[in-house]
Amino acid sequence: MGRIFEKRKHKMFARYDKMAKGFTRAGKEIAIAVKLGGPDVNGNARLRIAVQNAKGINMPKDRIDAAIKRASSKDEKGLEEVVYEGKGPFGIGILIECATDNPTRTVANVRMHFNRNGGELGKTGSLDYLFERKGVFTIKNENINMEELEFELIDFGAEEIESDENEVIVYTAFTDFGAMQKALEAKGLNIVSSELERIPTSTVELSDEQMAEVMNLVEKLEEDDDVQKVYHNIK
Repeated sequence: MGRIFEKRKHKMFARYDKMAKGFTRAGKEIAIAVKLGGPDVNGNARLRIAVQNAKGINMPKDRIDAAIKRASSKDEKGLEEVVYEGKGPFGIGILIECATDNPTRTVANVRMHFNRNGGELGKTGSLDYLFERKGVFTIKNENINMEELEFELIDFGAEEIESDENEVIVYTAFTDFGAMQKALEAKGLNIVSSELERIPTSTVELSDEQMAEVMNLVEKLEEDDDVQKVYHNIK
């Protein structure tokens, strides 16, 4: 009975830890958006998206409001967006998006994670060819007519649309992100998240053992407080 309880407790703590990290990252997205375009959600498209994404992971409204207020303060230190690139074990390409108030600390930490886990930090731009930036929109599938939706969204840059009984995912080119966001909002659809993601242009297949080794590095990077997202080109 004791072992079962410990297992459940461990899972519960892991879930709360993941949720806390998600809220922290959402808060940073909000802070960057406020610094760039002000605290008015209606007049700041990036902030509107950041708030929408925060709600998508069930971040409480009072925490969202507090993040906006904190970022609006003149005493709050600004965050900088930084992207790092490197090679993991077996030549896997890894790209890391960070939000930091101290790039010197962040690059040192990222380099440490690579060095300790069989990888190597690369030069900026060295892996650009491996990833393509895409707009990825997740919408709640609330009795959506897929044929009608696909027809309407093509004009706003929809390149691919996937769906199941719960969600619809729309992919666009990077340059069409803003137009698609406006189109979905105008249609009154329930948008769960709007993200600019980096999709690998080619992938590498690994064995289970090799995969575990690379994912150990990915997990260490994701645990870093300054890291927002980690991308790789594993198949």
